[in-house]
This record gives sequence, C-alpha cells and structure tokens, in this order.
Amino acid sequence: MKIAIVDDWSESLRTLPCFAKLNNLDVKIFSDYISTTEDRIAQLDQFDAVILIRERTQITRALLEGLPKLKFISLFGSCPHIDIQACSDHRVLVSAGKRSHAPSFAAAEHTWALIMATVKDIPQQMQNLQNGKWQQGMARGLYGRRLGLYGYGRIAKQVADYAKAFNMQVEWWGSDQGRARAKADGHAVAKSRTAFFAENDIVSVHVRLNSATEGVITAADLGKMRPNSLFVNTSRSGLLGSGVLLNALNSGRPGKAAVDVFDEEPITWQQDELASHPNIIATPHTGFVTDDEFEMQFSEVFEQVKSWTCGRPVNMLNPDIWQVK
Repeated sequence: MKIAIVDDWSESLRTLPCFAKLNNLDVKIFSDYISTTEDRIAQLDQFDAVILIRERTQITRALLEGLPKLKFISLFGSCPHIDIQACSDHRVLVSAGKRSHAPSFAAAEHTWALIMATVKDIPQQMQNLQNGKWQQGMARGLYGRRLGLYGYGRIAKQVADYAKAFNMQVEWWGSDQGRARAKADGHAVAKSRTAFFAENDIVSVHVRLNSATEGVITAADLGKMRPNSLFVNTSRSGLLGSGVLLNALNSGRPGKAAVDVFDEEPITWQQDELASHPNIIATPHTGFVTDDEFEMQFSEVFEQVKSWTCGRPVNMLNPDIWQVK
C-alpha cells in the first residue's frame, strides 16, 4: 500500500512529532508544485492513498478518472476543492478531520499581525531604514478605532478579543443567523450593511467559502469604505469576486488592504498586480502554517490514514462507499 503526501512546499511535515504515526507505512512526500491535471495524474498513478494539505490540490472528476488505483484521501478541514460525488462514483473514500471547539489561533494571530503591520506601516518603515531613510511617513494608532468583523465564528471572536485588548470598538456583520447570534451574545451589530463598511476603520472578513458565500463581499461593499480604511482578508479570496479588491484599491476605497489569500495559489507569474500593489501588505497564505497548527491538524490527518489501513476509517465524508465494500 503506497501513500502520497502532496504539496508540502516547505518540506515541513516530516519535522512534526505526529509524523511518527506514519511509521512502517510506505509514504512518499512531494514538495513540488503541480499545475496541471495531467502532471498530477503522472505523479500519483501508483498510489493507493493521498494526504492533502488543505486546498492546494483540486480533486476533480477528471483527476480521479486518471487514478484508478486511488482508494483513500485524508485531509483536515472543509472540502470545497473536492468533488465528493466524483470520489464516491470512483469508490474513493474521503476522511476529513474537523476542529472541535477551539478557534484557529494561528489564523487569528496572523490576522492581527497583518493589522498591526499595516497600521504601523512596518514593512515600509523597515525598507526605509535599510535604505538609509529615517522616520518617513506616519503610522496610525488603534486605541479607540473601530473594527468591523464580518462573520460571527470562532476565529473572528478571537480577533475581537485581541481588539478589545487595544481598547478598540468592535462591530459585527454577516449572515442573518450570525448577526442574531452576535446580538444574543450582547455584542454590537451594525445598523446596516452600508454602515458596517462605511463607518469602521478596519474591516476583517472571517467566513468559510462555500456556494452560499462565494462573492459575498462585493465591489459596492468595498466602495463604501473610507479612503483611510483598511480591508483584511485571511479567509479565502473567493469571498470576493475576481479582481474586486484590486479595482477597489485602484479607486482608493479602501485605502489599504492586508491579505493572506489569492485567486490563484501559489502565485506563479512574475508579478501579481494585487500582491505588488503599493497599498497592500500581503503574505503567501501562511496564516495557518505554524508548528502548533500543523501538529494539531496532521495528527488527525495521519490518524485517519492509520485507521483506514486498519480497516476502521473515521471522519468519513462519503461513508456509503465503505459500507458497500
């Protein structure tokens, strides 16, 4: 039985303590970036199981048709990149671990790091210093500012706690259900969607990407933000339509953005207009890439592989496939 781990770009999984769970299994790790279905098929056509790192690889019907030996996929988190029905049709079992109750502290911390880096102008000040320029420009303070959080989930709640430590005012928006929960918990909800985007100094979005939330943040929303405001996205690029944020920055509303996610990942061309925009601070989707977070996620991912090899799969997304067998 051969098991492949794909898209370990930083070659970090083997360094995790939990990697020992795969001892005595035939495991091969691939760290290269594969951009075509044909190349991915050529890479994986001899493997029985594949371990994924989040959404770095799209599991499509066309891919599965080229992998007749594949029987199992293990990953952690949501699966918008996996055609579950196609997996079932090809008798490929999918197991996906979920976070039980704790937020992703890594994602929340990264969100706050981007906010701090942007309002304090840290990357530019560092570049100025290294170029012999002293005290260029002016940063902003956070004390008393308004933070708008779109999406009432675990990560957003953790970001709200950080904001309160800085004596910021926190306001919420999101789905009808999310706003109702925020109100029930005694939190401030914006009086309208327009007011939420227009009146907050910083807007940070924390929503899972699915068919209902794709494009949920519109050009009209960003157009209501002030020229001195900041938009933050550490969730998914698909929450905005393609090009929406770039066009908004070019029009000056919002004035700045801080993002960890892009329409196409990884960025493979010479210069990406959004990543290189003068009014953005961007990181290469590293918000969840920490030692603690990876250990937590892949401990479960590897345990799923062990359980499957022992004939006792867990966290199945298409259990009928296993029951039929």
